Amino acid sequence: MSEAQDRQDIRDIVESWVIWRDSGDWENFRTCWHEGAVMNATWFQGDAGQFIANAAKAFASSNSVSVHFLGGTSIALKGARAVAQTKMMISSRDEVDGCPCDVVCSGRFYDFFEKRNGRWAIAERQPIYEKDRLDPLDPAKMPKFDQEVFNSIPSGYRHLGYIQVKRGLPVKRNMPGLRGPEVEALYARGKAWLGE
Repeated sequence: MSEAQDRQDIRDIVESWVIWRDSGDWENFRTCWHEGAVMNATWFQGDAGQFIANAAKAFASSNSVSVHFLGGTSIALKGARAVAQTKMMISSRDEVDGCPCDVVCSGRFYDFFEKRNGRWAIAERQPIYEKDRLDPLDPAKMPKFDQEVFNSIPSGYRHLGYIQVKRGLPVKRNMPGLRGPEVEALYARGKAWLGE
């Protein structure tokens, strides 16, 4: 198989991940992952199978809505391994202290890909959270933030993390952002994954 085909296969998985996850197509969504793959998010870090189960449960029962949008993708390819970085936005609608709000978080999906038995799939996904914002649907109403919780979340996903905490989710406080030791450590892991 050609390198161009490998790159296309990887890009197809990145793009399908978003469509299948946001539409609740869990059967196809599972095909984006290798067995034993890891998903990291603000609210979940662990086995991709458990992430899918949790996402499906939330999709079926939650009043909140989260969707993803993609931009460009850069793929570093070395043999049967690759690292794909894709510009993304997470858009979430939820109530914060009784005020309906939209939160938009911009960043990148940083994906560790591997080709096993002729099939590319994700071995690990680690989002990089670069910046976010919150907008009340009614500009006359603004939620009253718990400043201690709000300030405990890194600036790249502070608003997104805040609404997730308010939902009762356990939000990790040291996810990679645009700059800093967390993202530098992620880049180092990516180089090691590619054998550089």
